[in-house]
Amino acid sequence: MNRELALKIVLGLVGVLFLLLTYPMLIFARQDPALSMMFSLYVTLGVFLLLAIRNPAANRSLIAFTAWSSFAHAAVMGTQAMRDMISRGELGGVAALVVIGVALIALAPAKYNDSTRAHGYPASHTVPIA
Repeated sequence: MNRELALKIVLGLVGVLFLLLTYPMLIFARQDPALSMMFSLYVTLGVFLLLAIRNPAANRSLIAFTAWSSFAHAAVMGTQAMRDMISRGELGGVAALVVIGVALIALAPAKYNDSTRAHGYPASHTVPIA
């Protein structure tokens, strides 16, 4: 399996996983509005990750954002769990977010070069991920 195919599979899995948060988002809308708002961001991100499957290289910044925001979320959630601010059971979610971040960084498309710019991609897409 080549790297781009593996990335497309990961984008699809993560996109669908994030879309599955639609139901909890609706359930928690009245019980915990802040959690529902956070889920709405993940559901929206899931839609764009699924759209990125068509051309991952053109969506490099979206992939980077997903990876690094997953690390940030995992760091905050892990700290809260270790300080008993939230249940230690949430550490499973921390692990999942770290796996998502690592997979996306490891499979991230390479930087554009001059030949890809010649095919109509703007030079602004050369921002490094890591």
